[in-house]
Amino acid sequence: MTDATAQARSAEGHAHGGHAHQNQWALFLGAIGVVFGDIGTSPLYTVKECFSPASTHRVDPTPDNILGILSLIFWSLLMSVTVKYLTFIMKADNQGAGGILALLALVPTPKGDKPGSGLAGPIVLLALFGSALLYGDGIITPAISVLSAMEGLEVATTTLKPAILPLTLGILLGLFMLQKRGTAGVGAVFGPLTLVWFIAIAVLGLRYIILNPAVLAAVNPLYAVHFFMEHKGHGILMLGAVVLCITGGEALYADMGHFGLKPIRMGWYLVVWPALVLNYFGQGALLLQHPELATNPFYALVPSWFLYPMVAIATGAAIVASQALISGAFSLTQQAVQLGYFPRVNIVHTSKHTEGQIYIPEINRALLVACVWLVVSFKTSTALAATYGIAVTITMAITSIVYYVVVTRRWNWPVWKALPPVLIFLAIDIAFLAGNIPKIAHGGWFPLTVAGIVFTAMTTWKTGRRILAEAFKAEIQPLDEFLGEVAEVKPHRVKGTAVFMASNPYGTPPVLRHHFKHNQILHEQVVLLSIVSERVPEVPASERVEVENLDNGFFRVTARYGFMQTPNVPSVLAACREKGLVIELRHTSYYLGRETLLPTGRSKMSKWRKGLFAFISRNARPATAYFGLPPGRVVELGMQIDL
Repeated sequence: MTDATAQARSAEGHAHGGHAHQNQWALFLGAIGVVFGDIGTSPLYTVKECFSPASTHRVDPTPDNILGILSLIFWSLLMSVTVKYLTFIMKADNQGAGGILALLALVPTPKGDKPGSGLAGPIVLLALFGSALLYGDGIITPAISVLSAMEGLEVATTTLKPAILPLTLGILLGLFMLQKRGTAGVGAVFGPLTLVWFIAIAVLGLRYIILNPAVLAAVNPLYAVHFFMEHKGHGILMLGAVVLCITGGEALYADMGHFGLKPIRMGWYLVVWPALVLNYFGQGALLLQHPELATNPFYALVPSWFLYPMVAIATGAAIVASQALISGAFSLTQQAVQLGYFPRVNIVHTSKHTEGQIYIPEINRALLVACVWLVVSFKTSTALAATYGIAVTITMAITSIVYYVVVTRRWNWPVWKALPPVLIFLAIDIAFLAGNIPKIAHGGWFPLTVAGIVFTAMTTWKTGRRILAEAFKAEIQPLDEFLGEVAEVKPHRVKGTAVFMASNPYGTPPVLRHHFKHNQILHEQVVLLSIVSERVPEVPASERVEVENLDNGFFRVTARYGFMQTPNVPSVLAACREKGLVIELRHTSYYLGRETLLPTGRSKMSKWRKGLFAFISRNARPATAYFGLPPGRVVELGMQIDL
């Protein structure tokens, strides 16, 4: 999923937007280790879910069925990953960044319209729901990847079967506990470790392809067509298992900002795609000879002497895939906060050198609890596979729709040019979605439930903040009028600087009005500071701060941040020195407003959503901590607001 994986950026010393100047081969290796972790571990369970007797929707491992499934897998990888994402979708980058929220930021808002109105409204809601679904994916991927890897122990010896669940839970617990330490050191080995994984699965598959080269006939799409003609409705249901081979495809787009398009394409064409195809076809060749091994065809490829090392390699690859999705959830949350769709959370920067390497304790704890619950509840990768796929297919379909809006409304492509590829992509996405719908009753409800909760919280927060902004705007005093009042009254001025956080750069902050009204004094320097979130990934430090002298000791400071950055007020004030405004931070006081929300107003928000918004507001991270303000120098003035 994810705009993930700042750990690899740190490992490669990569800053956003700077990959054009870096060693492409180093970025290629980093992309191998991070971008392809999720899709790279799919051979552990994809073919098994198509033929295993334990699978809910399966087919018998007959030669025709084996070749039909392999043909579906081959053409799914080709059309969904190679053509859709690498050829089309990844061209829609937001200053080099990718992912569904970065794509949403490219959707133009007609002049004079509010974000969320007109066409932008449904598209925003679609993209938000797609991003919410990625949280469900971020929970399932660690659980199914690690559990699938550990199930190789059962193939080695049945005596280890009772140890599979405890070992899986131990690995997941350790993985989540390590997040707070940052992943720069681990990131340095991600590339080589995952490269070993891809080489290993390619060699294992090639062994059996050489023994049974007839399996290569599955490249012919007619085998897939024949499979559908023979199985009809059940053939569509089998797409619910086949889709597992492309889970993680969205990560290619999401991680583009960290590595660049060229290294990702190099990794896919030179290593990942060939290795995946060789392994899938190797599993098919094995089943053509030994259909009785359908219970776990991946580990059936492995010679007995290499079984334990392969379990170790698979576990390492699963941890990489899990780390990518966990980091992706952190990055997605940071973007949502900056774009105004999520309340403030505790964003911890785990690297002094890489701004994008972050850790969010609240999200980490939620993911850990959900992952542990999934493993304990579903117990096997086959049972977990029923939860996997529905979120991915819906997100892919939403990405196709938002992509169409961007290329037609922002790039001004004619419909005849934009519509044909999007219709092909949507046809594939909808076919996969149809195959996954029956999974809802068997576990697919889980990612949908997670997405529903996150989506409700995001839209409630955005709507509530908009209503608050309108309430403030209705009562806000024009700044010129307030400055005229100050010039007329000539209040006593005390030494030092007072910083008032201003959501509206051109109005008088309510906190400033209350302070002046009740205290009748002002500081020698009064700074009205506005933090503006831009719809771009990052704003360079050289362009971030603007200072305007309003005379009489008043200054307006505007700091602009991208949706992949976290504001820091002391650093903004320090940067003002270069703009001619000297602020002694040790003699500076910060004034903030704290709203008490009363769900008794006349806004159109329903009563339960008012209560939810008030609850989220009370539990959001305080602005003091989020903006990096020194707690001992902050003055908060309370206000009651009717929603």
